[in-house]
Amino acid sequence: MERPELPLPQLHAFVVLAEELHFGHAAARLGIAQPPLSQQIRRLEDKVGHALFSREPGRVTLTATGRELLPAARRALTDLADGLAAARAVGSGQTGRLRIGFAASLALTVLPGLLRTFRQRFPGVHLDIREMTTAPQIAALHAETIDIGLLREPPAAEAELGFRTILTEPFVAVLPVTHPLAAQRTVRLAQLADSPFVLLPRAVGPQLYDQITGLCTAAGFTPRIAQHAVEWQTVCALVETGLGVSLAPASIRRIRLKSVAFRRIEPGIARTRVAVAWRKNDHNPLVTRLLATVSQDPPDRP
Repeated sequence: MERPELPLPQLHAFVVLAEELHFGHAAARLGIAQPPLSQQIRRLEDKVGHALFSREPGRVTLTATGRELLPAARRALTDLADGLAAARAVGSGQTGRLRIGFAASLALTVLPGLLRTFRQRFPGVHLDIREMTTAPQIAALHAETIDIGLLREPPAAEAELGFRTILTEPFVAVLPVTHPLAAQRTVRLAQLADSPFVLLPRAVGPQLYDQITGLCTAAGFTPRIAQHAVEWQTVCALVETGLGVSLAPASIRRIRLKSVAFRRIEPGIARTRVAVAWRKNDHNPLVTRLLATVSQDPPDRP
């Protein structure tokens, strides 16, 4: 059996009249004349199929049908009010869920401060944080499974995505402490030509991989890659075992490993970029809020 639709204005009129039990008082409270109020009640009674009020001279009372309907009518109006308030909060960027992808190494730089500031400003927003390398973040943005990306070395151009650089940092040489070059304060890239390298796979960060190998090429050699690792922490751990050396963003120095040395490299002009990424056609106000937070609180450089 199909359920009758009960228009909310009629429910509102019904609840007010049920509380006042006086047509004149109810009409004044609703800001309408008595005839329109009577019409609303009659239409609702027609939909229910039974009288909701007993009308006697000088007296209005709820019928058994009206008493049964009243709690449900109040719940419907309360649910609507709550829903409208929640929708307004989401629409204004005060509540909701924001899905953020981040490169693991950014937990050593921009991520903690950015999330702390955002949570202080918008405590009603649920942050869904997902650790992802650069290439998966780009794919997730296109697939709309994340709203914001925090990544290293974004692609040169993406028609559907926007990118904003929020941090640049130099590269450092990552060496086992037993490596002869670990005794030096700075290392020339050419001095690493005979050492095996531990690097991230190109598939997880093509631009960063190409930048590192390009630096080696400019220094006169092609790096001999002995091992790949998906995360910088793993790269450093493999370097510690003596499997090879690496070039990494300077913030990696915050990973404390007793048997790993981090040394400045020469020339020191090459820097890696950290960027925030988003879909250009995304009108989610939370994305705008986070981008504004990044602009207002630029991260400290390493």
